[in-house]
Amino acid sequence: MKIRTKISLLFIFLSVIILFAFASLIYLSAKRDREVQFFTRLKKEAVTKANLFFDAQVSAKTLQRIYKNNRQTISEVEVAIYDSTFNLVYHDASELDFVKETKEMMHTVFSNGQVRLQKNNWDIIGIKYKYEGKKYLVTAAAYDQFGYNKLQTLFESTIAFFVLSIIMIYIIAYFFALHVLDPIREMTDKAKQISGTNLDLRLVTTPDKDELTELAETFNQMLNRLENSFDAQKSFVSNISHELRTPLAAIVAELELTSEKERTNTEYKLAIHNALNDARKMVRLSNSLLDFAKASYDPSEISFRPVRIDELILDACLLIQKSNPDYKIDIHFEEDFEDDAQISVNANEYLLKTAFVNLMENGCKFSPEKQMLVSIFFDKNGILVSFEDHGIGISEKDLERLFTPFFRGENKSHADGNGIGLSLTKRIVELHGGTIQVKSIKTQGTTFLVHLPYTY
Repeated sequence: MKIRTKISLLFIFLSVIILFAFASLIYLSAKRDREVQFFTRLKKEAVTKANLFFDAQVSAKTLQRIYKNNRQTISEVEVAIYDSTFNLVYHDASELDFVKETKEMMHTVFSNGQVRLQKNNWDIIGIKYKYEGKKYLVTAAAYDQFGYNKLQTLFESTIAFFVLSIIMIYIIAYFFALHVLDPIREMTDKAKQISGTNLDLRLVTTPDKDELTELAETFNQMLNRLENSFDAQKSFVSNISHELRTPLAAIVAELELTSEKERTNTEYKLAIHNALNDARKMVRLSNSLLDFAKASYDPSEISFRPVRIDELILDACLLIQKSNPDYKIDIHFEEDFEDDAQISVNANEYLLKTAFVNLMENGCKFSPEKQMLVSIFFDKNGILVSFEDHGIGISEKDLERLFTPFFRGENKSHADGNGIGLSLTKRIVELHGGTIQVKSIKTQGTTFLVHLPYTY
């Protein structure tokens, strides 16, 4: 069911309930007013006829003749009078006796002073009447033809108005829903036009800061992220192709040249050595790409556990020095720590070690002395690790794109690389809820500052 239909039905349903309640209230109020007014009239008629009979000493025949004459033109009130022993004193039409009074009724009237009844739409009232110290039961009954006719007319008018109102409400609700949901329909039509080939299209927004505008702006922000992701993916695939093509082409060329004619053992060893170096570059690139993919996972899909930063840095240092014995890495604690919790973070050991390895390798690789200083210190929110070298530094221009995948700046001539390490490091740090900052001065050195939150 479409939202337009749901809104229309809900609007109609609520309106019908309100109209029904309002109509019912009017009808019930009118019915109650009819009863109150008619019972009041019956009481007055009963008292009046009793006064005529007792005080004015009007004969019973005269009163009965008046009753019979009036009964032919209007709904005349039938009055009966009984004494305290339930003997009939007077009756307008004893042959009819519509009320059919009982002793129980008399006892109720004498006890309560008054009783009201309804029988076959006739309204009946019984009252206690005193005359010359004696108690009498006076009853009055009549059919309120005029009152019931008014109620019937009101009921029919209410039903007609109710049905007509439902029809009008349905029409209004339908066009109201169309008007309200028209911006959503426009957004839907525009969204259908957006695909992977035209992600630059955006939904139209208005200056009004209503819910639909917020929805359109949120959708546009999502499109911005998707467009950036698509562009980054295209650039990533292009860079991967380029990075893989270069070592593969070098391997193929080296092996083809070697296989064209006989070579000496030294030449064969040289060709194998060159091909092996290119293959190692491909292995490093493949490993970097795998790590980059892992760092792009949803955090809920990666296992984390408390890890001591000092042990992780020592492991990373040993790993680097094993493959590069000439690299020198000094580790320094700026402050003493009291327990393991102060030096631990919730981390994925493999990924965080990879980030530290990348920062240490970069510091040593671009430093003439192949040396760098790793400093560990603390604040109230987490652990800070500083990676400082006195190498060739990074230009301000390159700093702006330093963490872009496959970006290699002016320093690429000083050392080999594939441009993934720093972007991978930044992604790993952010995956752990941390931040990374860099400060560098050309020819004086570079410092990376990593902040990681505590496990608690």
